[in-house]
Amino acid sequence: MKFSCKTSDLLQALNLVSRAISNQQALPILGNVLISIEGKRCTLSATDLELSIITSFEANIENEGSITIPVKALLNFAQYNTDIEVLLETSEGTQLKCTSQQSKTVITGESSQDYPTITPIEKETSFTVKTGPLLDALYNVTFSSAKTTLRPVLSGVYLRSEKGNLIFVSTDSYRLSEYSMPIDSTGGDISCIIPAKVLEELRSVIGTNKKNETQRIKDIKEEENTIEHNLPTVDISLSAQQIEIRTGDTILLSRLIEGKFPDYQQIIPKDKKTTVKLPTKELSLIVKRMHYFAKEMNNNLTFHISSKGVHITTPQTQIGQDEATLDVGVSGEDNKIALSSSYLLDFLSHTDDDEVELQLTDSMHPAVFHVQSRELFLHLIMPLRIQED
Repeated sequence: MKFSCKTSDLLQALNLVSRAISNQQALPILGNVLISIEGKRCTLSATDLELSIITSFEANIENEGSITIPVKALLNFAQYNTDIEVLLETSEGTQLKCTSQQSKTVITGESSQDYPTITPIEKETSFTVKTGPLLDALYNVTFSSAKTTLRPVLSGVYLRSEKGNLIFVSTDSYRLSEYSMPIDSTGGDISCIIPAKVLEELRSVIGTNKKNETQRIKDIKEEENTIEHNLPTVDISLSAQQIEIRTGDTILLSRLIEGKFPDYQQIIPKDKKTTVKLPTKELSLIVKRMHYFAKEMNNNLTFHISSKGVHITTPQTQIGQDEATLDVGVSGEDNKIALSSSYLLDFLSHTDDDEVELQLTDSMHPAVFHVQSRELFLHLIMPLRIQED
C-alpha cells in the first residue's frame, strides 16, 4: 500500500473516525483505525462494535492495500505535521511509514484481516432529511436523554413518523424534549430508539465548523432557504436492529436500542391555566446567579406567578438566599411551581430566541416551555416539591 494525500484531509478524517473509538476497549485492535486504499480514494474506518464511523477522501494512489494502525499514533503524526502533503506506505507487512518534506515517522500496526468486519445494514426503511432542520432537532433534543444506561431506552432518542412529520423525543424521566420536523416521505412507518451518543456524533460531523453551533444552524438554514438545488442532506436507513446515516463522504453505523419507549404523551399537560413569556437572557442570568444557592437544596427554584409578574426565590440555605422579580405579562391564573435550576440552565443554553413561553397547570404538573421560532418544539421539566419558608 502506498499513497500520498493532504495532511489536512488525513487529519480531518482521523478526527471524524476516532469518535467511534472508546477509551475502554475489550479488544486492543479496537484502538486502531482501518486504512483502505482503493481506486482514487483513501477510506478510514473505526468501530467500538456498537458505533462505526467510515469516511473517505481523495488521494494519489500508487499501490492499493489496507492496514490497521493505532489511531492515537497516527493522529499524533498528523496533528503536529506542518507539511502540506504526506506520503504513507506499508513496509515489512504491518509497519506504516509516514513521510513528509521535513519528517519521517514509522508506526507499527496490525494486519487488516484481524480487524472486525463492519457490515452494511439490510435496509428496510430509508429517507432523506435536510441538514439544517436535522441539526436543529439534534441540538434541541439530545441533551435531555439520560447520561447513564441504567434504563437503556432513556439513553437514546425515540424517533417516529406521524402525519408527514419526523418526531424526535428524549427524556431522562425528569425532563423531556420533543421536536417535530416535516418530511416529504419516509418510505414506511418509523419507530425506533437511536443511542444519543450516535446522534451527538452526527451533530459533530454535520456541524463541524469554527463557528459556534447555533450560528452553524442559522447558516445552514439560510443556505437551504436561498439555494433551490443541491441542498445539503443526510440519508438515513433503518433495519430491525441497526441504523445507517450517510452525510457527504461519511457513514455512521450503529445498533438501535431494544425496548419500548415510555408513553410520554400522557405526562404532557392537556390544559394550561397560566401562560407567561419570559426574556431568555435575563432569565438565564437570574437562574445562573440563583443556582449558587439553589444547588444546596436539590437545585430548587420556586416561581411565584401573578398579575404583578414572576417572583423567583431560592430556599433558605446555610450560605444564604436569593430572589428576583421579572416584570412580565401573565395570562391566566396566579400560579406557582418549583423547578430545577440545573435543568432550566440546560434548556435555556439551547435556546437562542429572545423569549421563551412558560405554560403551567399547577405545582404538581410539569412546566411546559415553547419557543416562537420552533412551533413544533416543546420542552418539559418535572416539578420539584415547593420548599416552604
